[in-house]
Amino acid sequence: MLRTERAGGILLLVGTVTALVLANSPLQHAYESVRDFTFGPAALHLDLSVEAWAKDGLLAIFFFVVGLELKREIVVGELRKPSSAIVPIVAAIGGMVVPALLYVAFNLVEGGSLRGWAVPTATDIAFAIAVLAVVGRWLPNALRAFLLTLAVVDDLLAIIIIAVFFTDELHPVWLLASAACIVGFGLAIRKGWTSPFLLVPVALAAWAFMHSSGIHATIAGVALGLMVPAIATKGQKHSLAEHWEHVWRPISAGVAVPIFALFAAGVVISADAVSEVVSSPVAHGVVAGLVIGKPLGIVLATFLVATFTKAQLDRGLSWLDVTGMGMLAGIGFTVSLLIGDLAFGGENAEVVKLSVLVASVLAALLGAGLLGFRDRFYRRLYERRSTPVPLPSNRMAKPEELARIVGVDPGEVGVEGDGDGARG
Repeated sequence: MLRTERAGGILLLVGTVTALVLANSPLQHAYESVRDFTFGPAALHLDLSVEAWAKDGLLAIFFFVVGLELKREIVVGELRKPSSAIVPIVAAIGGMVVPALLYVAFNLVEGGSLRGWAVPTATDIAFAIAVLAVVGRWLPNALRAFLLTLAVVDDLLAIIIIAVFFTDELHPVWLLASAACIVGFGLAIRKGWTSPFLLVPVALAAWAFMHSSGIHATIAGVALGLMVPAIATKGQKHSLAEHWEHVWRPISAGVAVPIFALFAAGVVISADAVSEVVSSPVAHGVVAGLVIGKPLGIVLATFLVATFTKAQLDRGLSWLDVTGMGMLAGIGFTVSLLIGDLAFGGENAEVVKLSVLVASVLAALLGAGLLGFRDRFYRRLYERRSTPVPLPSNRMAKPEELARIVGVDPGEVGVEGDGDGARG
């Protein structure tokens, strides 16, 4: 059950709602005490709060699964063929550039802060795919593939942003130690040494060294995932990347991400907090970037690449479908919260959290509404095509005439003919 997209999204939602309830109830102080409780070996600079362990440790599992998925997409998936990968790749870039520009535009005023430009650039793949699974039973499979590929590229770009722009102080020795562990992890796998008693300690060492290097520790998770072979060898039914994704996805979706949400989304919602969000340029930039910038950037980039290059949008998709999918991409929850925390720390942290929550809810509602409308259209189209109709007596009639005789729109069912009313 935990491997299904819907279950992962539901658990993420449960963790978020629980955090909000605890932070705004008489249990607030107990919740904050648990969240701020510190433990871990100080000698290794790992005396972290529970919230930091969830952000740096548990999210590394999430990013490890992202790394596995990214490796499969690059080697055997949609990103393997440039012709099929170029559209979602460009769409993902447009879906990050436009929100960042919108955020900057809203914060070029007194009281604004440019430090949060990257907050609205991320897409929460778990939430977005879960919403699509709930409302999109009849939607084309190509739309899910487009959203999944876009979200994977989005995650990769977000990882690069975190590594490049949110590293305050770099310690090369620890970084080299982490890199050595990551390379050793990959070599051990290629030698066939896949025992967890060997690989798990190596992976933990890579994570700990990455944390000490100053680069966000979740980068180690991605790097480790990219080291796993994505092509099945002789005697294997599935590749190791596919197998480990199958094994680790329930831990990521059922444990790591919900617990992260439980400690990251606990923002106090009060009149003062709402007033600050309403008046804060930072909040305006985050909400505008996710709700407006994401769909605008994705649709605009997709239109440009489909118009001025040989790349084409999948024939099964319409621009309304792409717009609805772009709205879902505005659900920036997990990675947006992470980037917001890295960008602002204690300052503006509550404003960023609340604005990300508001924007993600708005994006989910707008995307679900439009895609739900499209889902009903595709269901009617399927039912119409599947319903037997009596054959007309004049079987020599033109295709568009036959379509009118049986009571369907020629263009809707893809009838081709030489009349004025027919469409391909």
